[in-house]
Amino acid sequence: MNHIAPGARAGIYHYDAIDRRFVGERVEQFRKQVDRRLAGELTEEEFKPIRLMNGLYLQLHAYMLRIAVPYGVMSAVQLRKLAEIGRTYDKGYGHFTTRQNLQYNWIKLEDTPAILNALADVDMHALQTSGNCVRNVTTDQFVGAAKDEVVDGRVYAEILRQWTTLHPEFTYLPRKFKIAISGAVSDRAAVRVHDVGLLARRNEAGEAGFTFYVGGGLGRSPFIGKLVREWVAEEDFVAYLEAILRVYNQYGRRDNIYKARIKILVHELGLEKFKAEVEEEFARLRGPKYRLDPAIVAEIRTHFAPPPFEELPETSEALARAKAENPAFANWVAVNVAEHKAPGYAIATISLKPPGGIPGDATCDQMDLIADLAERYSFGELRVSHVQNIVLAHVKQDDLFALWQQLDAAGLGTANAGLIGDIIACPGLDYCALANARSIPLAQALSARFADPVRQRTIGELGIKISGCINACGHHHVGAIGILGVDKKGTEFYQITVGGDPTLTTAIGDILGPALTEEETVDAIEAIVEVYLAHRTEGERFLDTLARVGHGPFKERIYAAD
Repeated sequence: MNHIAPGARAGIYHYDAIDRRFVGERVEQFRKQVDRRLAGELTEEEFKPIRLMNGLYLQLHAYMLRIAVPYGVMSAVQLRKLAEIGRTYDKGYGHFTTRQNLQYNWIKLEDTPAILNALADVDMHALQTSGNCVRNVTTDQFVGAAKDEVVDGRVYAEILRQWTTLHPEFTYLPRKFKIAISGAVSDRAAVRVHDVGLLARRNEAGEAGFTFYVGGGLGRSPFIGKLVREWVAEEDFVAYLEAILRVYNQYGRRDNIYKARIKILVHELGLEKFKAEVEEEFARLRGPKYRLDPAIVAEIRTHFAPPPFEELPETSEALARAKAENPAFANWVAVNVAEHKAPGYAIATISLKPPGGIPGDATCDQMDLIADLAERYSFGELRVSHVQNIVLAHVKQDDLFALWQQLDAAGLGTANAGLIGDIIACPGLDYCALANARSIPLAQALSARFADPVRQRTIGELGIKISGCINACGHHHVGAIGILGVDKKGTEFYQITVGGDPTLTTAIGDILGPALTEEETVDAIEAIVEVYLAHRTEGERFLDTLARVGHGPFKERIYAAD
């Protein structure tokens, strides 16, 4: 896909004429099916698989349309289009998700073809955002910029996007299939809680390759991905992934939706049997037909070439002065800014989690502003993170203060990335027909309770993740503190887990005790934090203290009165 959209820069993959024709034809196909549904020629049951393959869900109050943002990367031009669509067809905002996509929650069925057509104008679509297919491949939001990066995951995520789009074998899998790629020393993509997680690495010869984990996933039955192969060479990684998908397609259950994910197959077959089946299939596929041509990799890599960085000093005197003169800005830099591989540049995270706000929501005016700032300060490129924030990956250190001033004026300057206020939450019962409880009001109450930036820095790294039901769209299982909404005779309650970890040391949290009301839950989280602060030693994170002292002190504090 090689045409360059207006305003686009290096770092964005561009569609070619073939892809644009394909997306346009897909919109027209869907338009005809929408017309049939509106005319009553299709029942909702008949229409359901058609709309799901085009990213359209029927929620509690309206249709929800999920827009694909492949591996979380988009241009300022594309973000402006998303703002325009939200202003025209929704209620003036969009919701960024844990799959690095964007959702509109108030869509009218008759408007969806026009929306998809508008998206096609900027090389966007809603393909592979729903249905039993390979979903949007995700990766590290700092990709191409992080100082600890070994391999650029965008290159391989794009290869997988092209390979899986309308793949005849993998369009009707037993269940949805999620892939994440991390190419850095630190795992910022949560690879071990995906159906397939890839760690891109280089061997002693400097050649790229991948470590494969299979069978991770959350939801009703949470599993941590299991190591199936320590090293798969670059030229074989598509063939090896196809072998995995073929085994899943052959053995995966289609008679029970709750047992259809690959994590259940790996568990029931057993890891060794599963690995043997994959290796046997891989041996059949391995060869010239399925070998990834280095020329293809090289061509795709050109689309992700570094932007034209200036030669700058390693550190900025202007930045140092601004930090000294403005404590609030200095705090934002300490929390929301990460090291860049290029001297004189930085990676800036724009938090979509203001105190009392809805995690992941951005108004259309804010989206327009972020697009402007991306063009002004980050080569017209931005990323969506899987923790529902936005990243400007290539900002000059000299420009950070001006950037923060404009963000702060628009309610986007909150300094909480990775802290207790950086809450992940699903839409919950406010929107979702599957939910048992609301997630949003609880997230708002907690972010307001812990709004003080000094207190957040004192608490340190501590992630809260909230799901409104067992499907775990809020990733509560891997939250340092996880919260699951449950229904008790028509009343919303919340079950707390502690000890979850989405990084390479992946862990599923343990239930702390009986479920609580919303008000009790907010107080319980406060109590957990107080116990942690009372017991921690110097330099200990929450997870470290929990591992050392166990659950006892936390349970005693919360449930002693019971």
